Amino acid sequence: MDRDNPLAIARREGMSMSVAKMVSIGRLCECNFARAKPSNDPAPSLQSRVFNLLLGLLPYKELLASAEAVQAHVQKLAMAPASYEPTGLGRGVEATLTKMGGWPVYYTAPSSGHEGCNHVMFLHGGGYVNEIVPSHWRFVGQMTRKAGVVCVVPIYPLAPRATAKDIVPATAELLRMLIEDAGDAKVTVVGNSAGAGLALAACQWLRDRGHRQPTRLVLISPAADASVSRPEQMEIAARDPIQDIPGIIEMARLYAGELDVGHPFVSPLNGAFRSLAPMTIFSGTRDLLYPDSVDLAARARGAGASVELHLWRDQPHNYALMPTPEGRRARAMILSAVA
Repeated sequence: MDRDNPLAIARREGMSMSVAKMVSIGRLCECNFARAKPSNDPAPSLQSRVFNLLLGLLPYKELLASAEAVQAHVQKLAMAPASYEPTGLGRGVEATLTKMGGWPVYYTAPSSGHEGCNHVMFLHGGGYVNEIVPSHWRFVGQMTRKAGVVCVVPIYPLAPRATAKDIVPATAELLRMLIEDAGDAKVTVVGNSAGAGLALAACQWLRDRGHRQPTRLVLISPAADASVSRPEQMEIAARDPIQDIPGIIEMARLYAGELDVGHPFVSPLNGAFRSLAPMTIFSGTRDLLYPDSVDLAARARGAGASVELHLWRDQPHNYALMPTPEGRRARAMILSAVA
């Protein structure tokens, strides 16, 4: 029996396990634990705890263990750039590629038609150095199909080839045009990790120039403060199965370019929070960035913004995109918000 146990599979395959294999095992966990009785206990689900262990067996954290590891990874990507083409959107979703401001921009829409649909701008994570990945596209497909929205997905250029001083204004300008073109339809900006930080910085840029805000910001595990300088983050990093502080700091340095990492384009937590769109924030206590989400929510509320903070116990970075009960619950909330 142990040969088919998810943890046994992970131990056998160890560091060679691919992301696809890990997600498949996560779905196996979903089947094995689906019969568990509902509980009001705020503790993480059994599937979530197993998934955290699986994440720890993958090389994510190793890639963020040092500045040198990040630099080697970035050099490898420069020699063999990853594809950004949509994969895994699923049935009932059509994708169209266009160019805006010199960037590839994908539009996804329900195959049944998009007349009268609300809009989502999705900004992917990846530390500003990694391309959009299949799990992002699956999430875009779910929003398009289940919420019946048109998703706009900019393929923004990556650091260090492009930096915050260009990426933030260009993203904000795309968002400004989308809001204008959408008319009375809702426009929700959804971003995860670095993409959530970019979303917040872009909305601050719009506000500073007198432009309209989107209907709502949905920030999944936002990268809001690139300094990663809180004393408690050292302790949280030891429990975070995905991230480590040296690598995050180096990626932020590459993204900052000639700007200081404390600049609001790079660390939007340092920007002003007046007159921003309502926010929905998802974070978990095994994410070393979660103290920034708590601070972000407090500052936004203090400036008069409407904020929902969903801080869930023992959930890792980007849990809202993961195949766990907590991830499914978060995605259901997001689908409701964007529909």
